[in-house]
Amino acid sequence: MAAAAAAADGAEEPGMEAEAQELPLGCGGGGGSPAAGRSPESEERREPPQASVSNGGDEDSGRELVELKVIWNKNKYDVKFCLDSTGAELKQKIHSLTGLPPAMQKVMFKGLLPEEKTLREIKVTNGAKIMVVGSTINDVLAVNTPKEAAQQEVKAEENKKEPLCRQKQHRKVLDKGKPDDVMPSVKGVQERLPTVPLSGMYNKSGGKVRLTFKLEQDQLWIGTKERTEKLPMGSIKNVVSEPIEGHEDYHMMAFQLGPTEASYYWVYWVPTQYVDAIKDTVLGKWQYF
Repeated sequence: MAAAAAAADGAEEPGMEAEAQELPLGCGGGGGSPAAGRSPESEERREPPQASVSNGGDEDSGRELVELKVIWNKNKYDVKFCLDSTGAELKQKIHSLTGLPPAMQKVMFKGLLPEEKTLREIKVTNGAKIMVVGSTINDVLAVNTPKEAAQQEVKAEENKKEPLCRQKQHRKVLDKGKPDDVMPSVKGVQERLPTVPLSGMYNKSGGKVRLTFKLEQDQLWIGTKERTEKLPMGSIKNVVSEPIEGHEDYHMMAFQLGPTEASYYWVYWVPTQYVDAIKDTVLGKWQYF
């Protein structure tokens, strides 16, 4: 009878072991032999964890994406980007696509793209076109050396001369006084270019002139009563400016269209808050680095 009891005890132990192995198999565990204790019912219990693992790997879950068409140098890129990312982050993405460093990019969406605002804040929508203007470092090095030399020569000459606004050629325009329809100025503030042309200014002949920045075409349009000149921004060698004495909230500004001062196109009574934005737009921020 003792032997029979022992045999009975021995028979119970494998059954208990099999029962202990069945639970981890049903919960997706790896314990026990793959062939032992497996049933269709346990396989069905393994499927939900597999589905949750697949869906859980998406890091953009909960982040709203927008589809963009980035256009640079006749190349087009279809990009999905987070709507709550900033303009600066988009520039980093463009850098990875084109090789253009962010400092050398002019990115346009309804004007220059603000780096500090999100795409949502500037109302970017699906299918929006993002225009990018800029040259690679190699291209810049090839053309920038002559331009830098010209700028240094201009600055050296400026230091030798009396203030521009006292020179006879400029006094005859400035003595006419501030135009009645000149745009308001804000001293001590830097602002982005307005969405409308800068108007109400004089040219060197004393005629009215307006400046229109066609960013999507990378052009500056200089308009007078007689005609409108459409200048590629890359053709402008330099931009110089100086506050007008007695009216320091306005500047006189020249666009250098050729190799000498004779090619300067002068514009008078430019509101001071737009001076830096004009230089950045025409020359690119990288010119100041």
